[in-house]
Amino acid sequence: MKDRLASDERDVILDSINEGVFTVNLDWRITSFNQAAEHITGVSREDSVGRLCSEVFHANVCENECSLRRTFETGKPVVNATAHIVNNNGFTVPIRISTAILKDKDGNVIGGVETFQDLSQVEQLRKELHSRHTFEDIVGRSPAMIRLFEMLPLIAGSSSTVLIEGPSGTGKELFARALHNLSPRRKKRFVAVNCAALPDTLLESEFFGHKAGAFTDAKKDKPGRFALAQGGTIFLDEIGDISPALQVRLLRVLQERVVEPLGSTEPVKVDVRVIAATNKDLGSLVREGTFREDLYYRIRVIHLTLPALKDRKEDIPLLVDHIIARYNRLQGKNIAGVSYEASTRLMGYNFPGNIRELENIIEQAFVLCGGDVIELHHLPPELRPALISPAGDSGLTSLKAMERHLIVETLRRYGGNRKRAARDLGIDASTLYRKIRDLKIETPQSDGRGRRG
Repeated sequence: MKDRLASDERDVILDSINEGVFTVNLDWRITSFNQAAEHITGVSREDSVGRLCSEVFHANVCENECSLRRTFETGKPVVNATAHIVNNNGFTVPIRISTAILKDKDGNVIGGVETFQDLSQVEQLRKELHSRHTFEDIVGRSPAMIRLFEMLPLIAGSSSTVLIEGPSGTGKELFARALHNLSPRRKKRFVAVNCAALPDTLLESEFFGHKAGAFTDAKKDKPGRFALAQGGTIFLDEIGDISPALQVRLLRVLQERVVEPLGSTEPVKVDVRVIAATNKDLGSLVREGTFREDLYYRIRVIHLTLPALKDRKEDIPLLVDHIIARYNRLQGKNIAGVSYEASTRLMGYNFPGNIRELENIIEQAFVLCGGDVIELHHLPPELRPALISPAGDSGLTSLKAMERHLIVETLRRYGGNRKRAARDLGIDASTLYRKIRDLKIETPQSDGRGRRG
């Protein structure tokens, strides 16, 4: 009778928890199953108790990566692992799992307990956020990126020459391809030329083509990149690296819309849209006399400036999710994301190589990660706490310091508006107030309530 009362009391306690909870004995048979577990799995307590847990959950990890089995083998709890189960209606449900060992009063292991949370709504919100904050393959939700997203369709509809400036690794070619894909020229070719990758003599032939016999190895006619892009778009990357002599020839193409292949005396008309890009300050090169002013104004009809990643840190979580989703597809993995500690470290880093560096970091972590979540130790050495000095780029030496930095930056971005800052950080306003107090963050005199939010 006493055992029955204890069991009933346990069930009442477990049923008050909004996460699924179940326990198993040493034979892997379920000994308790709360109401939240019933709701998530679609299996009743009566039908689950006494059955093998693998028969109830049909999870993708039951065979090889069972978190509860790992806990039995290591004696250590598993916290916030991710998996998918198939519920009683045949639908796949993403869940987050934590596990622990159960012992009797004498310290003997008698079974295990697992809690699990339904992530379906979280996944849906993530998908909605992703669709709202992507443009072609470009990802961002920062004010600077939203402004660019709004401009791109308008720019794409014209045939005006575009200059894209921004640091290396910020995605200049992605923007150029987006402009082409949205334009009336999208059915024709997009031809990219890296002006810094070839010497001047070869670059001239690449641009304009050559006739047979124009030079020693010219055995037959070869069309240049401008001719190949006829009716479409040519992307001139790193245009700041071309020589003054080639600048003159390129200026004539832009002015007269004709090219002269090497060895030819007949100009050839071309109909192409030119998009140029550079990681240099062309205005400074003009003032120094190394880049022609007339060419500068010919290519700078429409000017786009891409921000460095350190100036749009609110985009890092979206970019990480986007990159992980791509590698999941390519490598057949099912990594759910990054841990809080790894995410905090990424948010505190300045990324001198911008998005390209972030992609490389996530790719390395993806290879090293054998579980469901990328952890701090999967990141490269320069991002691990023990190897970052106080004088490093981020100036942050602890998770608490990084959390403080993130909150301060978010409050600054929203003019002190706590409600909007909390929404952006993904936490309740009350939690933000507590963190401001605990971390001794000085807030602006105005809390930004006068702003819309």
